[in-house]
Amino acid sequence: MTDILLSIEHTEPAVVLGMQDRHLNRIAAAYPAMRLVARGQDVKLNGDPEAVRRVTSILRELIAIAKRTGQVQDSDVAALLAIHASQAAGEAAAPSADAADVIVHAHGGVMVRARTPGQARMVEAVAANDIVFAIGPAGTGKTYTAVALAVKALKERRVKRIVLVRPAVEAGESLGFLPGDLKEKIDPYLRPLYDALEEMLEHDRLEFNLQRNIIEIAPLAYMRGRTLNNAFVILDEAQNATNAQMKMFLTRLGANSKAIITGDITQTDLPKKSHSGLVNIQDILKNIPGIKFTYLDQDDVVRHRLIRDIIAAYDRYEDAE
Repeated sequence: MTDILLSIEHTEPAVVLGMQDRHLNRIAAAYPAMRLVARGQDVKLNGDPEAVRRVTSILRELIAIAKRTGQVQDSDVAALLAIHASQAAGEAAAPSADAADVIVHAHGGVMVRARTPGQARMVEAVAANDIVFAIGPAGTGKTYTAVALAVKALKERRVKRIVLVRPAVEAGESLGFLPGDLKEKIDPYLRPLYDALEEMLEHDRLEFNLQRNIIEIAPLAYMRGRTLNNAFVILDEAQNATNAQMKMFLTRLGANSKAIITGDITQTDLPKKSHSGLVNIQDILKNIPGIKFTYLDQDDVVRHRLIRDIIAAYDRYEDAE
């Protein structure tokens, strides 16, 4: 028999375990020979070593989902139980509406996978195309899925580096007046990308990759004149790129490289006289082989449950104007 004490940190235990431990009780019912006891932020697991390993992995994945989205749904628990049951039986877990294929295994054994139809379409598009646009509202997991796909490509050695790019609109892309080196100046604008990377790579490995430019960060303005070979490039918040910047970015792509461009065309922060390159590019590049546009909507929202309602309310308000 094996004993493990798992601590739930940086998120609410009630979110992970469910109201009145609903999620935990569902897991316990699937593993009746195990003993699961929750006390505050800790869960004590006692049972067969293999069963303890599987339940620990399930709980860690639920913690990751809670950190990322602020909620854990019954479907998340059901999907994870189904995946581990299939693995235990020696079968490949079949993708379904609740459990799409795993994109990458993050540290701690967490499985990162497409959780919505829109994210699944995004994953399929990247597999078949070198340039993919993922356009949709906040909270749909565009950035997170893009980073997961980049980490997967790096781990599988299909690319040699990851390049993360984001327009620093708030600083007017004129970063010289800000204190610190380039990394310190641009870090605040790339925080969402870092958050995703920190979930998928152990701290030491992430720092190693950053120090050796295996994972590189760059403001969009600093991409001019470069050629990116053997790279997985992500342009995040692309609605804040001008037409000229979008053309400049897309023409940086070199041999054996892929690019994902993510953005929300309803949240442009550009000055009023500037036009979003993400809006116009949909007409400019349509029907070009190797380039795919994917669209996510409020049904793909994976953050707090209220985000979907907020988006719908804004849509109704704007339609009425």
